[in-house]
Amino acid sequence: MARSPSANTDDSDFGAPLSRLSSLWPETTQQGDLAASRFSISHFDPLAEERSRLREQAAAAFDVCHPALALRAVLGVQGVLALVALAGARSVLDWGERTAALAFGGVVATVLWLVVVCALGRPLRRVGASVRAAVVLALGALAALAGWWPLALVELAAPPEPLRVAAVVLAGLGFAGALWAWLDVRARLWQPAHASARLAELQSRIRPHFLFNALNTAIALVRVDPARAEAVLEDLAELFRVALADAGASVSLADEVELARRYLAIEQVRFGTRLEVQWQVDPKAMGARVPPLMLQPLVENAVRHGVEPAAGGGWVRVQATRARGQVEVTVTNTVGEETGPPGNGMALHNLRERLRLLHDVAAQCDVWRDDETSPGGGRQAVFRARVILPAP
Repeated sequence: MARSPSANTDDSDFGAPLSRLSSLWPETTQQGDLAASRFSISHFDPLAEERSRLREQAAAAFDVCHPALALRAVLGVQGVLALVALAGARSVLDWGERTAALAFGGVVATVLWLVVVCALGRPLRRVGASVRAAVVLALGALAALAGWWPLALVELAAPPEPLRVAAVVLAGLGFAGALWAWLDVRARLWQPAHASARLAELQSRIRPHFLFNALNTAIALVRVDPARAEAVLEDLAELFRVALADAGASVSLADEVELARRYLAIEQVRFGTRLEVQWQVDPKAMGARVPPLMLQPLVENAVRHGVEPAAGGGWVRVQATRARGQVEVTVTNTVGEETGPPGNGMALHNLRERLRLLHDVAAQCDVWRDDETSPGGGRQAVFRARVILPAP
């Protein structure tokens, strides 16, 4: 099957339902009729949030303007230079003289590097990581030359020669690289705590969308068929209980499958024969740990974009398999000639970030349009959302 580019990876922003052609929605129940009872939809800008998060991380790495941090950097460089002087000293007095000469150049070079990096901190945060690294290393080489050159002029250091100049430049690159690595590690130390807070924030942002759409469905069912609404609301109450529970950083895939079953059961009552649901779930995959509310937004997107806009409806297939130390969860839906209103990608953005916070590079999420053979023998356009997780 040919995979198309990720440009076709729109996911729903959980927008307002459209008019239905052959479902439980009567013809008189149009979008405007429900305006008074609908919840307003909240919108978020995931790209702005991502840029803000990256700026915060870069700011932590460029926090060289802090006096205490600058002092630790100077003392660290001085300690290394003292060991270098000790390696070539012939006596304690000679070591003292070498250390004093190197200390002057080391202080000048380190302070100069810190000041310049501090001054360039804001513009450097806006460029890529490779450009930042190149600038930081180049500044280290220039700062080392600036610290060593005055000593060479007053003959407190060996006269400048090509190999000696190259050695000073390399030393500056090395010290700058070591300081930058230390700053980067220091910036990452707060990531676990920040990740915990970030995970809770992302979960809280998915839940309102889920609740608003589920409540809208219940309201529509109450108006159309009160008898069915009672049974659906019982299922909805259990679904809310699971969705609102404080599940922590992860839940089992089995819990997510059960939550998706309840959601799709409600949608099947709503759409009737226009929605067909297929389940292909391997019990061996059910123990995988996933972020809470991982599967429900994917099946909701499948219904909103694939089934709802199509006059004849469509189908949603949920698959979960385990092989080669990985669990693969795939949600596939048919794609009709008409599509729903495009979203801003918030659901997929949040899902990818929550997977990264929980499993780092061991998990991934891909979406793409594809085609497969239909039961009638022809080719049918489908949309797939696939999540790969480490096996339990």
